[in-house]
Amino acid sequence: MKQENEKYCAECGQIINVKAEICPKCGVRQPGFGGSVNASGVPEKDNKGLLVLLLCFFLGVFGIHRFYTGHTGIGVAQLLTLGGCGIWALIDLIIIITGGFTDAQGNPIKL
Repeated sequence: MKQENEKYCAECGQIINVKAEICPKCGVRQPGFGGSVNASGVPEKDNKGLLVLLLCFFLGVFGIHRFYTGHTGIGVAQLLTLGGCGIWALIDLIIIITGGFTDAQGNPIKL
């Protein structure tokens, strides 16, 4: 059972530490590591959380934010029900703002 400080390896699906740069089982570098850095050598901030928030706010009733994060099944359900008449989209918006939203691999999406 995956805990809060763990995530699934993008390649083999093994549960690893959320801070792990490389999976100890398969040796594959995890997404989000080895990315772009600015001139001072500090990794650039990932704006994925902001994009998910904006997609949910403006297109949440169509489930576009769910498609973007890899939850295609829930995205289709939201598309067909218009986000549960907007209620489902509102709940997702609150979850995104509070920091509890994850992508399809279980990685948290932070603002």
